[in-house]
Amino acid sequence: MNLEMGLFQQQTMKLVMTQQLRQAISLLQYSSLELSEYIEEQALENPLLEVIDSKRDEPIAYDAPVMWQDREDGGGEMRERDSYLEQIKASGEELTTMLFDQLQHQDVSTQVYDQVTYLIYNVDEQGYLRIGDWNGASEVGMSETDYANALYILQGFEPVGIGARSLAESLLLQLQSLPEEHALAEVIVEHHLQTFAEKKWKRLSEELGVTLQELQSVQDCISSLKPWPAQGVGGESPKFISPDVYVEWQDGRWAVQLNDESLPRIRMNKQYRNLLEKKNQSDQEAVEYAHQKYKQLVWLLKSIDQRQQTVRLVTEAIVDFQQEFLSSGNLKPMTLRDVAERADVHESTVSRTTTAKYMQTPKGCFELKAFFSKGLANTGGDETSSTVLKQAIRQWINEEDKMKPLSDQKITDRFHTEQGVKVSRRAVAKYRDELKIPASSKRKRFA
Repeated sequence: MNLEMGLFQQQTMKLVMTQQLRQAISLLQYSSLELSEYIEEQALENPLLEVIDSKRDEPIAYDAPVMWQDREDGGGEMRERDSYLEQIKASGEELTTMLFDQLQHQDVSTQVYDQVTYLIYNVDEQGYLRIGDWNGASEVGMSETDYANALYILQGFEPVGIGARSLAESLLLQLQSLPEEHALAEVIVEHHLQTFAEKKWKRLSEELGVTLQELQSVQDCISSLKPWPAQGVGGESPKFISPDVYVEWQDGRWAVQLNDESLPRIRMNKQYRNLLEKKNQSDQEAVEYAHQKYKQLVWLLKSIDQRQQTVRLVTEAIVDFQQEFLSSGNLKPMTLRDVAERADVHESTVSRTTTAKYMQTPKGCFELKAFFSKGLANTGGDETSSTVLKQAIRQWINEEDKMKPLSDQKITDRFHTEQGVKVSRRAVAKYRDELKIPASSKRKRFA
């Protein structure tokens, strides 16, 4: 074996991850919103790229080498279909403003006003006071008596429970504001909330000398309260999902239509176009810069066009596989490989394409990844989707006798006898947890 060092020439083939290729891969997994933001960023960096207002009625003449086709059929309908989202406005008042409005009507001294103001600024979005005790307020010169007085004023504001320092205190404030007296509920919330939440009611009934039926009434009362004092007040503006594709029944088949309206319109800036066509090379540096940015623009347009075509290709494969779901609501088990084989692409491409993408169907708006699920064999030799099993679990639990709730083993037996599906008790427990449904012992009612 020759272990000598030396210089040799050798031809090899390898895939190099260029910057353009990385860009194309990144665009593929961007959502429509992320892609729009990316295009806006590129417009700031590339003077040749011009973003056009897609809402204006005048026709768009594209100067770019890769045309962003404007659909004539259905384009106006698409804008009309999405326009209602623009008319919806965020509801609810800002919590801080709401609290200050109430403070304005309090007949208090300037010092007390400043102290309550300090507490208001320390109320989080959920309505809880982040200063748990007087020690936190002592940093600004508040005495223990001042803190208690300011806290009393704050907790008298709407919504009820505002300024609470814990869940128990918030629930207690809400109970005390009710017109009826709930003495047992107040005792449980103040001293036994953790034990009560863990459904250790038999031990609690013996300790308090009450019946299970009375504890059930307490649970019904507490369930009507808000876990967060500021629930439904203020918060961020609602974010709406814009579908990437629409699926509609046309001419006897399911047709896939891209929602190009959700993306900004792009064209090349005419002033820089004249610079590219300029024969006089007096300013060579400016011409080279323009040509460089022109290549970036061409590649961006090609990458966007490729992204849209890949989204269409993968979506058509999903629709072709899930036609039974679109018609009758029966979701078939489907994997990345199933779609990759139909679309003739790699599984990683399917995974990137279905990330943060949504499809509007007659059954509703679904994330593309929601159509993927593993299957379990049944006695008929077919497979049943895990999504279908979750729907059955949710339906059976909603219809169950709450005084005799279904255990995981009973649900397992029911799958075997009624649907012929072989599913383990552990799998049922896993699906139930994913649905955020508590165990049968936590769902049981005593009245």
